[in-house]
Amino acid sequence: MSDSSAATTLLPPGSLPLDELIACPQCDALFHARMPGRGQRTSCARCHTVLIAPRTNAYLRVIALALTIVILMVAAMFFPFLAVNVQGFTNKASILDTALAFLDGGFMATLAVLVAAFIVLIPLLRAALVIYVLAPLAAGRRPLPGARHMFRLSEDLRPWSMAEIFVIGCAVALVKVSDLARVEFGVAFWMFAALVVVIVFQDGIMCRWTIWKALDDTRNR
Repeated sequence: MSDSSAATTLLPPGSLPLDELIACPQCDALFHARMPGRGQRTSCARCHTVLIAPRTNAYLRVIALALTIVILMVAAMFFPFLAVNVQGFTNKASILDTALAFLDGGFMATLAVLVAAFIVLIPLLRAALVIYVLAPLAAGRRPLPGARHMFRLSEDLRPWSMAEIFVIGCAVALVKVSDLARVEFGVAFWMFAALVVVIVFQDGIMCRWTIWKALDDTRNR
């Protein structure tokens, strides 16, 4: 285990109880999980991935970012995402229109539902789960029922939240379409771009070990 400036020896499996170990998500190295000092963070001694990085008022910051995600996503669904103008004819589409463009029955209908889930529903669900888990902790109260399961579900859904993939795909498509038509970005496009930045920032500042430890400590009281 290491803080921001030091490292110690990797631990062999079985050397400590499981609740005192932390595994690096990148290289699977095991370390003794210990809370670092104020202003410090714990990094993997092998690949230098940050493992524990507690911050002052971290719960409130993560909740604020989660609320921002919910607001931006809901608002983006009610404004035009893109407008394509070809020879005087203009066609506008919202995020849901884009996601459900494959809705044509059969397999394509399933694909449309999956696209909508990956770019809209799952990011919204993850933000709601984070608020559900962290709101009581930020207020100094016991977690709500099922908080551990909700946080685990939020983490399991993280690889399936693909809002940033959607934005990259749109950017690639717009480069190809720009030679054939005039493309105008709607309000929802900029909301969605800001949403992606907020999601990345939220995932970056969230110290998952600290949250798990807080949930365990309150459960054992």
